[in-house]
Amino acid sequence: MTTYIPSITLPGVLFEHPAAAILLPVCAGTAIGFSTRPKETQDTYLALRQPPFRPPPRVFGPAWTVLYGCMGYSAYRAYMTGLHNIDGRIHALAMHGATLYTIQLGLNLIWMPLFFRFKRPIEATVDIVALTGIVGYLTYIWGQVDEVAGWALVPYLGWLSFATYLSAGTGYLNNWNFEGKERPQSEKPTDTKYVDEKP
Repeated sequence: MTTYIPSITLPGVLFEHPAAAILLPVCAGTAIGFSTRPKETQDTYLALRQPPFRPPPRVFGPAWTVLYGCMGYSAYRAYMTGLHNIDGRIHALAMHGATLYTIQLGLNLIWMPLFFRFKRPIEATVDIVALTGIVGYLTYIWGQVDEVAGWALVPYLGWLSFATYLSAGTGYLNNWNFEGKERPQSEKPTDTKYVDEKP
């Protein structure tokens, strides 16, 4: 079992207020998305060989906004339920979950720069495998504290499982090397075909 580590855990105030809990991951995720230059990210995404069932780029923004919101709501529910619970075990689980939540948020936020900006598919895939495992454990931990908090993480866990498949599949299909994998500037900006799709 993990332990509560205050030095690496987000401050309690970010869990105690629903708006702060929900807006933190939404704003942090949005900031990371824009800092990795969305146009270049899309160009790289479209140029890479992709495994079956990959979604179009326009799906990711709305999907992640919803998932970040659910994640933040789960954090608020579990933390507040544990904070006000007289059962020491429930309180400890909520606090342990706060540390896990902070770690998973950090792992989540570094995936996009690893994959797209630094073009490190191996490291990005290791990151997302670790992230998925931690979120699975967090879902279990916070599900014992508050059932709603546990269920609120299920869509996120499902998406991460799918994203792990995409990350590993894309890495494998591109020989774990993304260097030079951008669409040529001469292509039309409205072209949304993947490199392995026929016109």
